[in-house]
Amino acid sequence: MKPKVEDVAKLAGVSPTTVSRVLNNRGYISNETREKVQKAMNDLNYFPNDVARSLFNKRSNLIGLILPTTTNPFFGELTFHLENICASQGYKVLLCNSLNQIDKEEKYLEMLLRNQVDGIIVGTHNRGILDYHKRNLAVVAIDRYLSETIPVVSSDNYEGGKIAADLLLSKGCKHIILIDGVGELETPARLRRKAYIDMMEKHGRVPIVYEIPEVFDQKSQQEVISKIFQECPEVDGVFATNDLFAASFLNEAKRHGKDVPSQIKVVGYDGTETVQTLLPELTTIQQPIASIAKTAIDILLKEIEGEFSDFSLETRLPVKLIEGTTA
Repeated sequence: MKPKVEDVAKLAGVSPTTVSRVLNNRGYISNETREKVQKAMNDLNYFPNDVARSLFNKRSNLIGLILPTTTNPFFGELTFHLENICASQGYKVLLCNSLNQIDKEEKYLEMLLRNQVDGIIVGTHNRGILDYHKRNLAVVAIDRYLSETIPVVSSDNYEGGKIAADLLLSKGCKHIILIDGVGELETPARLRRKAYIDMMEKHGRVPIVYEIPEVFDQKSQQEVISKIFQECPEVDGVFATNDLFAASFLNEAKRHGKDVPSQIKVVGYDGTETVQTLLPELTTIQQPIASIAKTAIDILLKEIEGEFSDFSLETRLPVKLIEGTTA
């Protein structure tokens, strides 16, 4: 049988109430008593019931993460930083990969609510599922607009798009194509596209946008990129709104016998450690992923404490150009 609080109390020579106070760090407990209780717990291999403690403290110390997929390098690195920071603050993380499917996201949300999470960080596309006021829940979105009342943390997407387009223009590219996800989604990341279009029009160029409908599907990426070479053989510059799109384009360019950067120059977006390790030659716009994670958690913790007016509803963090050899 699993040891109980009463067993710990008996072995330590104290009352069950004292053991409970030690576990919940309530009231004054002498160091000697605390050490006796801790030793008894160790001897009995006793672990406190976190669910019972959360009921007592009215906090679960759980944070829910709803992300599209951690197989994507950006979300994988983001998850690493979020979990690490949460752990340092005494929170455990429940991770949900929704694949941007509304039904999965709704089920994960229900699961998180049943587990009485203290707050949720969301990085998925589906707007309208989380109702901030009705749920009465602390929520922060990363690079997504979920409602007019849920705070959003992102990189400075417009500035990143502007830097990428300006770099390609400065390198003498005449036919610059944008590779992006589906444009109907209203997210801060769409500002990368807006910056590209603005820069093309400013320099008298025609914006050319190719959309990848299934952003996490490599086959979908390859099909769209192959179409680029068929329909726009004159392409000499590409701005891909994430590094995976850029990597797929580089592979297809090689297959079509195109040299990068002499014939086509390529700029990506994200700058994760994974991509920099596997594809160090890629020129990309680096997001401050660690800072995005820290800012999101700082805001979420303020919300959990009820400080709903002590932060901006939209936070944009600076990006940085990482110059490789592809542009």
